[in-house]
Amino acid sequence: MPDPRLSEKISRLRAAIARASRLCVLTGAGASAESGVPVYRGNEGLYAAWSAADMATPEGFARDPEKVWAWYHDRRRQLAALKPNAGHLALAALQKDRLARLGPDSFRLVTQNVDGLHQAAGSTGVIEVHGSLWQIRCTGCAAVTDAPGPLDAVPHCPGCGAVCRPHIVWFGEMLPPEVWSAAVEAASACDVFISVGTSAVVQPVASLVHLAADAGALVAEINLEETPNSRWLDLSLLGKSGDILPALVDS
Repeated sequence: MPDPRLSEKISRLRAAIARASRLCVLTGAGASAESGVPVYRGNEGLYAAWSAADMATPEGFARDPEKVWAWYHDRRRQLAALKPNAGHLALAALQKDRLARLGPDSFRLVTQNVDGLHQAAGSTGVIEVHGSLWQIRCTGCAAVTDAPGPLDAVPHCPGCGAVCRPHIVWFGEMLPPEVWSAAVEAASACDVFISVGTSAVVQPVASLVHLAADAGALVAEINLEETPNSRWLDLSLLGKSGDILPALVDS
């Protein structure tokens, strides 16, 4: 159902952003779905035909790295053809404006997505809490290497020669401590926190909303439907992020 007060909420959030000295934005799968990035679950999700236990766990990779890499090669081919949507571009424009006027601490972008579309839109310093599809990590020396182009069937570390895996946080794994620390700092120090296209149920990232609220920030969400947080948030804007984010930025 369309949000009957959406225009009013956009105006309120735009005013809050203009007043804020520090803004933190968290994006989830919904922010990239409008670019054609498939979701993970559901009848059309990435795990509809494949088991998450096989494709997104260390154990699955250890059992059959060739099978796992075949799946990720296919994902990389699909995503390489996609472009940032209007929401990605709006966030990049917002960051550029705030950094030029207010300095490097004025905007932080945290994402659960691994598709790299924020960077393709022009965003910099993106905190990728779940890693990146365009990087590989050595299972031997743990070196992380950018890998934007085609890869061998099972890539090997250019340094030590060991097998590499996708640099993505899989089920059962902890988030990289330094990345999670940066996300916590960004949420805890902001004046306005905006959650975009996320269900707000995947932990520990879902806790960032509460950290921001506890620190006194105005907290808003932009999502197609209500989330478990909607009832207590300062603002809940229901609709496409590709429509709402440009409206927030257009001042």
